[in-house]
Amino acid sequence: MPSHHETRVMPYTAQQMYDLVADVARYPEFLPWNSAARIRSRTPIPGGEVMEADLVISFKVFRERFGSRVTLLPGARRIETVYIDGPFKHMKSHWAFADRAEGGCAVEFHVDFEFRNAILQGIIGVVFNEAMQRVVRAFEKRAEDLYGKRA
Repeated sequence: MPSHHETRVMPYTAQQMYDLVADVARYPEFLPWNSAARIRSRTPIPGGEVMEADLVISFKVFRERFGSRVTLLPGARRIETVYIDGPFKHMKSHWAFADRAEGGCAVEFHVDFEFRNAILQGIIGVVFNEAMQRVVRAFEKRAEDLYGKRA
């Protein structure tokens, strides 16, 4: 089962990066392979909210919808995602954002998943790390587009 973990230092505030990642409905505007997003529901919880969302992932001849439960914790600047339904055996991810004393912020990203479809799992397995790096770069480019280029 593929997993990917990385931490990046970004020249933006932790709040800016949290807001960007929490805006799931806008993912199709900038994320590779994400062709649609729909927010099913939003439920307030202590310290944040739980959002249920559907994303449509299109990759070559495959087009799959999956549902996830996204826990948004703005005070802690954390976003936790777990799989609800769709093509995965399992999927979970988390983001954490922390301001740095010297400026900018550290962004931590972790994802772990496995597809039910062995063919799709095989295809993703070959390009998994490259695909995850492309996703992270897409978030970096989105931050630059929204907040401007910083030194």
